[in-house]
Amino acid sequence: MGEVEEKLVKSLTGETTELIPYLPYLLQDLWELGSDPGEIIGLIKKNVRKVKDLRILDLACGKGAVCVKLAKELGCRVYGIDIIPEFISYAEQKAFDFGVSDLCSFRVEDINISAARERGYDIVILGAVGEVLGSPEETIQKLKNTIKPGGFIIIDDAYSREGVLSNYLSREQWLKLFENEGIQLIEEKPVKEDELSDINDKNNKFIINRANELKNKYPDKAAIFDGYVNSQLAECHELENEIIGVVWLLRK
Repeated sequence: MGEVEEKLVKSLTGETTELIPYLPYLLQDLWELGSDPGEIIGLIKKNVRKVKDLRILDLACGKGAVCVKLAKELGCRVYGIDIIPEFISYAEQKAFDFGVSDLCSFRVEDINISAARERGYDIVILGAVGEVLGSPEETIQKLKNTIKPGGFIIIDDAYSREGVLSNYLSREQWLKLFENEGIQLIEEKPVKEDELSDINDKNNKFIINRANELKNKYPDKAAIFDGYVNSQLAECHELENEIIGVVWLLRK
């Protein structure tokens, strides 16, 4: 496995690329992987004009929940890209189920390739994928290149809590980065902490159940599945205690 696969598994809190073939099974009960479609829809409706004519690029779209719900709610055209074929197949089926296949297009691809090629979008979305596109500075630069002048960037990420040592940037560091890259912060939506724990508990129960099924089927790989569960639990603890999840709406 190469650098792309290593970044992929890290973005999904895995510890080894051996986990990749099992990710679709582990995550089969979850459609919304990461970003909350409702939050993104609300930001766009509030801040962007003529939503029906929008062209939106969703990088690392997962199973397409954001894409499908944007198309259904706003009538815009959405192009979703993810490197996991099973996720893209699921997204295509969901678009069909919701009656928006004509508005949604999906592709299996490394988003680094997509970001280097795609141009002229009104909005680009990137949801919590760590450093798959590089450093925060590199990520912003790549996202800027995919949108029109005056276009929007939506980033679902996190910043460190005040006074807590973390690998994440602080809020002030993010704001300075936006300023240095010449993009305007339009709105930010921190995660609703009163809902976060319930969501994490529900999702983790699904993942633990699937991990146990895989351990029964592949006992020689039990350590891989246990490692993934432990990483998920550690990430949830970090999000509830050390960092604050946030959706940034930015304008080029």
